[in-house]
Amino acid sequence: MPYEMIALFMFATMMVMLFTGQRVFGAIGFVAVLAALLLWGDRGGFDIAFASAIKLMNWYPLLTLPMFIFMGYVMSESRIADDLYKMFHVWMGPVRGGLAIGTIGLMVLVSAMNGLSVAGMAIGATIALPELLRRGYDKIMVTGVIQAGSSLGILVPPSVVLVLYAMIARQPVGQLWLAGIMPGLLMAGLFVIYIYVRCRLQPHLGPVLPPEERTMPLRDKLRLLRAGLLPLFIFAAMMVPFVNGWTSLVESSAIGAMTAFMAAVLKGRMTKTVFETSVRMTLGISCMFMWIILAALAFGAVFDGLGAVKAIESLFTQKLGLDPWVILILMQLSFIIMGTFLDDTAMLVIVAPLYVPLVGALGFDLIWYGVLYTITTQIAYMTPPFGYNLFLMRAMAPPEITIRDIYRSILPFVLVMMLALALVIIFPQIALWLPQLVYG
Repeated sequence: MPYEMIALFMFATMMVMLFTGQRVFGAIGFVAVLAALLLWGDRGGFDIAFASAIKLMNWYPLLTLPMFIFMGYVMSESRIADDLYKMFHVWMGPVRGGLAIGTIGLMVLVSAMNGLSVAGMAIGATIALPELLRRGYDKIMVTGVIQAGSSLGILVPPSVVLVLYAMIARQPVGQLWLAGIMPGLLMAGLFVIYIYVRCRLQPHLGPVLPPEERTMPLRDKLRLLRAGLLPLFIFAAMMVPFVNGWTSLVESSAIGAMTAFMAAVLKGRMTKTVFETSVRMTLGISCMFMWIILAALAFGAVFDGLGAVKAIESLFTQKLGLDPWVILILMQLSFIIMGTFLDDTAMLVIVAPLYVPLVGALGFDLIWYGVLYTITTQIAYMTPPFGYNLFLMRAMAPPEITIRDIYRSILPFVLVMMLALALVIIFPQIALWLPQLVYG
């Protein structure tokens, strides 16, 4: 059987297993190890699978994952996000749609604390959504605001998804983080512009808060403002030494985790329950990511051995004669389709053995493509009918918000995100300017 057919059969088998509800790492790892054993026998098969495990265990930057996840959960569980929302509540209340705009700001800061989309969704649905509904905001609009804002967690550093992409694509994590900052802020800015303009045109969607709720002495307002500076301080304490070359990535992640821990202690919120919950969640998510990365490395090693990437490149560029930009757009469309039934990590580990080498062979920058992948994943997360964030929102929303409301709420924000994706594709320097500035 030709190697191209073997690669296609492996991919098809893996997809069938995923559709039957198997765990992502189990489906990918099983297909990889079985194919390796059948192709190269006991010795070759075991060498490929276990070499991937040793490569994973020896990869020093992997230590950043539990550090960043622990930092995020400490900040979330210690209710620092509650202080942030109160700050936005007071400062943005006089503006039409101000609380919705403040929610986007909250999500940006939560993203800088956590790096996971699920954490932003949980904070937005439990803190912001009840307040917005109680103050007469349109339920469809605010549901879309929370879903769109939570998606920023996988783009704004310290994005865990970009760390995984860096491991699989063998690209510097620091450059990927810097590449995600400007597109993340661009997307947040576009969300804010949309909310402001729409609430100006339709004032009933985002009413101004009554004066008695937003009036307080300037001293109290400034005290609330300090609550918003705390996450920025933690982010700066972690990123500034790393960007200046004073610390390694792992050392910076440890600084971030320790700074978040000390902030919770100094505010008197590091209770036994908060600590145990943070450690338990960190352990669970870190183990899940390690199994998925291990399976992806094994699958990629088999694909490399088969030469599948070169065969696909030849198919697209020589036999079909497609332009590299057409191939790139087809890749992004495939991500959106897969996003209807897979999460971002699963999409990455399934197609990375194919797409990442192909992108490099076509002459595109892999740092820039990492940002494109992440934005496309955000869009896929919220694309009906089976977007991942849609069902998370339904699980956390109150009963009066139906799945139909959730579907309607997200469409304008998906269009805004597609605009942001188009801008980053047309103007790659939006993503590449900051890494080039810092790393020369």
